[in-house]
Amino acid sequence: MQSCEEDMTKVNKDKKTNFASQVIYNGNIIQRDSGIVKVNFKAPLIEKYELIDSPYIETKKGIYLEFFDKKSKDPGKIWAKYAKYNEKKDFYFAKGRVKIITTEGQTFVTETINWDKKSQKMYTKDTVFVSDKDGNILVGSHGMVAKDDFTEYTFFNNSGSFNSTNLPATSK
Repeated sequence: MQSCEEDMTKVNKDKKTNFASQVIYNGNIIQRDSGIVKVNFKAPLIEKYELIDSPYIETKKGIYLEFFDKKSKDPGKIWAKYAKYNEKKDFYFAKGRVKIITTEGQTFVTETINWDKKSQKMYTKDTVFVSDKDGNILVGSHGMVAKDDFTEYTFFNNSGSFNSTNLPATSK
C-alpha cells in the first residue's frame, strides 16, 4: 500500500537494479558489412546490464574474437578470460591472459588491455610480450599504447631479442 504523497524513489531506493536484463549462453555473434564478415565473436556467457545509468555488457567466462580486414586473408584473433564493454563510452576492457594475434601474425600477450574505440587506441600498464613469425621477442615492462589496428605502437621500458639475420646491414 502506498499513498499519493509517498515518494516512490525513497520507497524503492534499496531495490537492486544492477542485474542482467539479457543473458546469452554459448553466444556466437557475427558482424557483417555489405555481406562480408568483419567480426566473429564467441563467448560461453554474455550478460547485458541496461537498467542502470551506465549500461554495459560483461563476459565473465571468457571471449574469443576474430576480426577480418581486406589486407589479410587470415583473421586477427583475441582471447581473454573476462571482458566488459561500456556502451556509453564505447570502451572495452579485457583481462586474464589476454592474447592478441594481429592479421600480420604478431602475437601480443598481457594481463589486461583497454580499448577506447572513439580514439582508436589500445593500451595497458601491464607487461606486454610480443613475438613475430621470425622469432623476435619484445617485452614492454611498463605497458604499451597502440593504434587499434596495431599498425603503430609504443612500448614503455622495453627490451627484447631479435634474429640478427633479419636486421638491416649497417653501412660504413
